[in-house]
Amino acid sequence: MKHHRLWALLALGLAHAAQHAHAADALNGKTLYLNGPVAGGTACAACHGPSPATNVNGILAAADNPSVISAAFAANRGGMGTLYNGKFTSAEIADLAAFIGNPNVTAAPAAAVAPAALSFGGATVGQDSAALATTLSNSGSAPLNVGSIAVGGSHAADFRISGGNCAAGTSLAAGASCTVQLVFRPTAAGARSAALSVSHNATGGASSVALSGTGNAVAQATLALSASALDFGAVLTNAPTQRTLTVSNSGQAALTFSAIALSGAQAGTFTLGGTCAPAAPLAPGASCTVLVQAQPAAAGAFAASLNLASNASNANVAVALSGNASAPAPAIGASPSALAFGTQTVGAAPVTQQVTLNNRGNVALALSSIAVSGASAITINGGNCGSTLAVGASCSVPLAFAPLAAGDVSATLLVRSNAPDLAVAITGSGTAAAVARPVLSDNGPVSFADTAVGQQSAAHRNTLSNGGTAALKIASLVLGGNHPGDFTLAGSCAANTTLSPGGACTIDAAFKPTAAGARNADLVLLTDGGAQFAVRLGGNASAVPSSAPALAVSPQAFDYGSTTAGGAGIVKRFTLTNSGAAALVLNSVAFSGPFALASGESNACGAFPLTLPAGAACELPVRFAPSAAGNASGTATLQATGASWQVALSGQATAAPAPAGSAQNRGGGGCSSLGGGNDPMLAVLAVLAAAVLLWRRRQARLLAAAAALALAGQAMALEAGKPAPSFTLAGPGGTVKLEHYQGKLVYVDFWASWCGPCRQSFPWMNEMQARYGAQGLQVVGINVDARTDDARSFLNATPASFVIAFDPSGTAPRNYGIKGMPSSVLIGPDGKVLYEHSGFRPADRTLLEARIKSALGARQ
Repeated sequence: MKHHRLWALLALGLAHAAQHAHAADALNGKTLYLNGPVAGGTACAACHGPSPATNVNGILAAADNPSVISAAFAANRGGMGTLYNGKFTSAEIADLAAFIGNPNVTAAPAAAVAPAALSFGGATVGQDSAALATTLSNSGSAPLNVGSIAVGGSHAADFRISGGNCAAGTSLAAGASCTVQLVFRPTAAGARSAALSVSHNATGGASSVALSGTGNAVAQATLALSASALDFGAVLTNAPTQRTLTVSNSGQAALTFSAIALSGAQAGTFTLGGTCAPAAPLAPGASCTVLVQAQPAAAGAFAASLNLASNASNANVAVALSGNASAPAPAIGASPSALAFGTQTVGAAPVTQQVTLNNRGNVALALSSIAVSGASAITINGGNCGSTLAVGASCSVPLAFAPLAAGDVSATLLVRSNAPDLAVAITGSGTAAAVARPVLSDNGPVSFADTAVGQQSAAHRNTLSNGGTAALKIASLVLGGNHPGDFTLAGSCAANTTLSPGGACTIDAAFKPTAAGARNADLVLLTDGGAQFAVRLGGNASAVPSSAPALAVSPQAFDYGSTTAGGAGIVKRFTLTNSGAAALVLNSVAFSGPFALASGESNACGAFPLTLPAGAACELPVRFAPSAAGNASGTATLQATGASWQVALSGQATAAPAPAGSAQNRGGGGCSSLGGGNDPMLAVLAVLAAAVLLWRRRQARLLAAAAALALAGQAMALEAGKPAPSFTLAGPGGTVKLEHYQGKLVYVDFWASWCGPCRQSFPWMNEMQARYGAQGLQVVGINVDARTDDARSFLNATPASFVIAFDPSGTAPRNYGIKGMPSSVLIGPDGKVLYEHSGFRPADRTLLEARIKSALGARQ
């Protein structure tokens, strides 16, 4: 759910939208926000952070305002329609808005028992009846702690707990359940009663189950069933579906049926068979079967009752029959639902993307035609779609775009079958100008090898390259589809990464299933030029033995962002969930890098070693507290007997304001006469310069620039081999961060619109970017004008083909100790300073290029 400034823009037009009647559930909204749609898909947290309270990308504009979210999906801004249209109901969107408005909502357990009464029928005095069970469920949103489990009441001695998996002192995770099994052994003839009581930490403090039975002085038959109801689920009309009921005699005398029949308004939907019959008595301990077949003639819910009459102590028994019939309904879907090629160069080789067709109906699809209309520049380029597509299956349709002339192009992919026609809108644009040309090495689908739940497959590498003649920026890179949590992404490609012409980055996808069975997701990539890619990922997960420890950690990797070195740091809470079938003992947690267990913070997990019951979860607080400036990385390793889990951690540390020091203007040819050290005349020169320029009607911007340089004069010069100070600035193409270029050789140039030598340096920097960009060089120009309009005027006259950032507050030049314009710093792929230079003269061209070539050669 990400698009730059989308929430703020939508809020302006939709803040007064009408409220709906749904009573929003903020806790359910929290689940949807953190985990994605119920049917599977990208989590909102993937783009907006773990909590809406941080207001990443202005998400708080949607607080208690579901219309903002609905409009964002409808507009398909940044591909959100592709990811979410049809995935959330209106009630779920309201729940999301409620959680965004109340991000600190807390969870609580809720206990329920079913059935709430157990009737054992008749049993011979001194003899055990058949066992019956009740289920304790936690329908709340926090763990349910089970206290005592006991039988009390008038005839407590006649009933006893004989099994089940509920136990005192255990915990049930939200949505989990356990059973208590009991038997009846009457001590006297007549009606007998008692109650099962289970104490817990949910509302009410305890749950009770009524127990009853009859003591018989003589032996009697007792009828026991394998199920109290038969649910046929979703079936097709006029198609037979069968269910089997097992009937047993758990008494001490022979059981004889007097009738086995159907009743109810829709009894005609069912027919009976099996081995149970009035003429076939059941001896004590024996069993028989009743075969029930449903064949509904019309769509809709259907129900009836199976009635068993006998001489058993529990007499007549009714078994509820139910199901829901649907007429055969073929349905087809496409991923993505709209395809954008972006801007492409006229006459260049075709660009290929693909649409995946999915059978979303309940019968096989009969495909009659797949064709493109509306533009000859867009054509179908092969594919694996045949004449039929099984239920749940998919196939791909590759599409090629080769613009024939400048201007916008639109077309439609039309798929005709026994389902309603499917139309996919296709857009693109042709231009004669230089453009980026994104190309994926593999458009999918990608099939991973069978992988055990909790394990990770080998990574599949996909390379995104820029075959165009302009820079390419990744606007968004996320996982969507049905099971995005079962796949991971790594590699050098990431949102906001910029690729120079000829540049490339990698996307390493891996399969890490959380549940057994077929799992799939979509890798969705958007570029700033409007191009959109969707790659289907799939794999089959095999279950792990129940004894194997299984732990899910969310998130599996985290970037803490930026904090001041030597400060209190940042705390992030990681959720640990025991996804196995047995209790898990975590012996220890160890950290590398400037990360540690956060002391003084609420720790729901408690001290190590700690035990997590099956299905239980807790939150572990981890603090990032760097002591030195620069990029930092580390790990958190959780250790259990025979298993371990690792979480990748990273962050950036900025230096605290530095004491006064010295810097050198080694190059000359800049807009400052300072030769080295702290120039006592710097403030005077700044004021004189400002006064002269005031006379020339430029006083406002020059006073600010002079002040920035004066403050910069108090900073320490950079030292070679030390980490370069990080920066996060706005630019014409979006946010510019030093960390985006980790692994590249970065040439940072500080410039101003009033600086004459800066006009001489720009053509040279354009040349360096074009010459060495493919080898790993990235030029970043940071403007220090107080008014960005002055910088934009400069750029209109002196264009830049490298990355531009605006710093009107002068923070970056202060951190870098800059005293003159222009000044440059060469930063290695490891983020450490290699060389710094002040000024720019014609003679500097050869020196600076030699430094760049040497650094690139050393890297290779």
